[in-house]
Amino acid sequence: MQSAQTITEYIGLFSGKEHERLVQVYTTLKQVLPNATETIKYGMPTFVGNKNLVHFAAMKHHIGFYPGPQAITAHSKQLAPYVTSKGAIQFPYTMPLPLQLIAEIAQYRLQQDSRL
Repeated sequence: MQSAQTITEYIGLFSGKEHERLVQVYTTLKQVLPNATETIKYGMPTFVGNKNLVHFAAMKHHIGFYPGPQAITAHSKQLAPYVTSKGAIQFPYTMPLPLQLIAEIAQYRLQQDSRL
């Protein structure tokens, strides 16, 4: 796959369910993190404050959301239905996107970042 230089370019590389979900995540994050810098890091759309806030990406069977380990621990009860690892959450295409939860996690990351 070709590499993108911006988040909108990245989203434009996808179609169907991947594109639709990426747009939903991007729109949600833009609302919560309006002053964050948007970039591509590690080949993924990234919102940056003082440090990286969140990354997200389209995978074969899910949207990967990468808020870091502290955010996952802090929201572990709400994330119980999803596969998680140390710093990643998988939102499968077979389930509705939890946009409110994504917004809450992004807000949590913003609060962490403002304390730096």
